[in-house]
Amino acid sequence: MFSLTQTSARQREIIEVVLSNGWEYMRGLLTAGKTENPQIPTPEVLRNILIELGPFYVKLGQLLSTRPDILSPNYIQALTALQSNVSSVPWKEIEIVLNRQLSKPIKAIFSNIEKKPIAAGSIGQIHRGILLNGEEVAIKIQRPNIDKIVQQDITLIKGIAELVSLTEFGKNFDIPKLADEFCEAIESELDFTKEASYTDTIRNNLSSSIWFDANEIATPKVYWDITTEKILVLEWLHGKPILEADLSIPKSLKSTEERRKEITTLLFRAFFQQIYVDGFFHADPHPGNLFYLNNGRVAIIDCGMVGKIDSHTQKILIELLLAIFDLDAQGCAQLTFKLSESDKVDNLSRLKSDYEKILKKYHNLNLSQFNFSEVVYEILQIARKNKLKIPGNLGLYAKCLGNLEGTARQFNPSINLFDEINPLMTNLFYRQLVGDTPLQTGLRTILDLKSIYLKTPRRIETLLDRLSSETFNWNIRLRELEPLRRSIDASANRLSFSIVLGSLIMGAAIISVGSSTQQLSIISSVLFASASILGVWLIISILRSGRLK
Repeated sequence: MFSLTQTSARQREIIEVVLSNGWEYMRGLLTAGKTENPQIPTPEVLRNILIELGPFYVKLGQLLSTRPDILSPNYIQALTALQSNVSSVPWKEIEIVLNRQLSKPIKAIFSNIEKKPIAAGSIGQIHRGILLNGEEVAIKIQRPNIDKIVQQDITLIKGIAELVSLTEFGKNFDIPKLADEFCEAIESELDFTKEASYTDTIRNNLSSSIWFDANEIATPKVYWDITTEKILVLEWLHGKPILEADLSIPKSLKSTEERRKEITTLLFRAFFQQIYVDGFFHADPHPGNLFYLNNGRVAIIDCGMVGKIDSHTQKILIELLLAIFDLDAQGCAQLTFKLSESDKVDNLSRLKSDYEKILKKYHNLNLSQFNFSEVVYEILQIARKNKLKIPGNLGLYAKCLGNLEGTARQFNPSINLFDEINPLMTNLFYRQLVGDTPLQTGLRTILDLKSIYLKTPRRIETLLDRLSSETFNWNIRLRELEPLRRSIDASANRLSFSIVLGSLIMGAAIISVGSSTQQLSIISSVLFASASILGVWLIISILRSGRLK
């Protein structure tokens, strides 16, 4: 609560913006909202609110668009193309940032910088420049004081998350943790060296491939010697966004349609390698981030939003791909649960039934008409409905596939998705079986088989020895057998006491009949006394048990 009191001015501003976008929503929130199903603005109203609140909330909305496990499809669609309507910062203010960040005067590094930005975003703006050696570069410069504004809003968001966590909705989705994830992602965007590192990683990963010619893919080079936390300097790539480009340049013997098909295949292979092989992928391949260059190469730019997937998750996602194309609801249910961070699922059969419902509408479709990314989004939505906690990186995974497929369909409407994915799937399964080095994988498999072969006979022999001896224990626990066991033990004990009691009486009688000395007479009396005591105890025990009849 203390953190909220520090941002009271910002709170007032937020309330004014929210009220200006519709009192009906606020009235519903205050009078009819339920903690387990809180009311939120319509997608269009929410988008307008985020834009008016400024850069931080625009980024927050863009990150929310990567979480189909939290929001429904209409909200995802509204937030995916969210762009802040921000004006560019005057050159005088940008020049101050450059002078503070650069180790040398501007003129000692750049022969020229265009003062008018070519693009302005919520975090920074991009200027075109020329180095002293004549190389053209793109200079991304952070907006002045944006870090202070973001920190203020982060404090406010975390304070609100603490309040929301008290509701049923907040508990189901672990809102404080979600807020921390979003805030951490936004803070990382304030450090341009991280984006530079992401760019380098993707560039290096795509520099070689068995699926495509690496020379056909371009990612801008990073100028590390002049890149700082607030300045990112990248190689300038000459070209146009892929949907606006003239594919006849450079001149080629191939038709435009043939070139479209080649580029579509190239994009699918480049992104499938990033996701399913490298485990590090560009998460926002919308048309503005994919360029067709004047030299005929395809460029992937703006690597600020990336996703990471470990090898275990990669294997499950590959199996999920196959389950989706096979319309296997049972497989989708089991694999989604394996992907989730939940310890259990309330009702696996209901989860399967939900998948059957969404997969039914694809039964009569040709695979060329199959909207793969839509199915992935729906799968994550069902996980949300069944209260399965899905890792945040799977939202980026779904966003990447959605943007990739959407861009591909705009660029090449005649695309057959199955034709693009099928050979990659085959190769991915082959890689799982034999790995990148078949010889090494084969030798490792032989060693594993040898280990199993050597261990198995000994284990079977041990099992047989235990079965034929009294040392073998069956660790079986059945609640219904426990009372029965106690009852049998009690009956056996009583039977034993009855036998002992009878023996004592018979022994005493024999000794008494044949006794001729005082000593034998004493022994006989002791046996009778013992038999009497045991007999009385046995009768009392039976009467207490209530099982006399």
